Amino acid sequence: MTLVQLEYIIAVDTYRSFVAAAEKCFVTQPTLSMQIQKLEESLGAKIFDRSRQPVIPTEIGEKIITQARIVLTESRKIGEVVQQNKGELEGALKIGVIPTVAPYLLPRVLASFMLKYPKLQLQVWEYTTERILHELKVGILDCGILSTPLHDHNILESPLFYETFVGYVSKKSDLFEKKVISTDDMAHEKLWLLNEGHCMRGQVLNICHYKHNMDGNFEYNTGSVETLKRMVDINSGMTILPEMSIMDYDEEQLAHVRYFKSPEPVREISIVTTQNFVKRQAIQALEKEILRVIPDRFKNKKRKDVMEFKL
Repeated sequence: MTLVQLEYIIAVDTYRSFVAAAEKCFVTQPTLSMQIQKLEESLGAKIFDRSRQPVIPTEIGEKIITQARIVLTESRKIGEVVQQNKGELEGALKIGVIPTVAPYLLPRVLASFMLKYPKLQLQVWEYTTERILHELKVGILDCGILSTPLHDHNILESPLFYETFVGYVSKKSDLFEKKVISTDDMAHEKLWLLNEGHCMRGQVLNICHYKHNMDGNFEYNTGSVETLKRMVDINSGMTILPEMSIMDYDEEQLAHVRYFKSPEPVREISIVTTQNFVKRQAIQALEKEILRVIPDRFKNKKRKDVMEFKL
């Protein structure tokens, strides 16, 4: 049994294809298949049911793969020991970030972070919460930046900041004349929402205390906060935005923004990892850099109501 063989079976389990797994491992498919067959022969157990498409693990294969992930994770920690001794960060750090955070947080963080750690290669993907959690658990991602709490015992959460939700209202709306708004004020407003699968949609519905339906037979599905704002500008109604998305607004845009009465609705944004994670130093360095650029008011959840969601 070798670490390479364990890497191959994890890849097949992740991508559910011998061809895709070979591509990701930068080997030919026959080479990967041969090594997995050798491992199966040495263990005296079939790891995969090759008669199924996509390929799935056997019952004993699932247990073997679970243990293989633990072994590979622990083996990678040896490299961390060496890095710590050298006092430098290098290699790749793979990060998943939800789309309602990425465009507003990352530009403030990445330039300075990469200058401080030039040997560290950042790889960032914008994914939904569900996909980030899946790719963390199968070992594709090292960490995620998303809204918590998740109530998942397999995931470690390290809260970074508490971001207030604000209303963005049309000039045609009665709410435009108000200085601050309450959740009750929204009851009869046309509300523009993100589509299903985005955690912020569930949080917004929690703010409203009801399941909102658009008027008439028109339904618009988007994963973009900026599109929501444009729909309000051009049409009518309102939407709810994370406060970080308005930090670069000009005076005209800020005229549409309304804060909520206390306690303000907020979301908790955290760095998340699996329980037995690697790249500890790199992730801690990223966390430190995020906290450096975040305004102090984001670091306190006092007098705020943290919005939760369920996957």
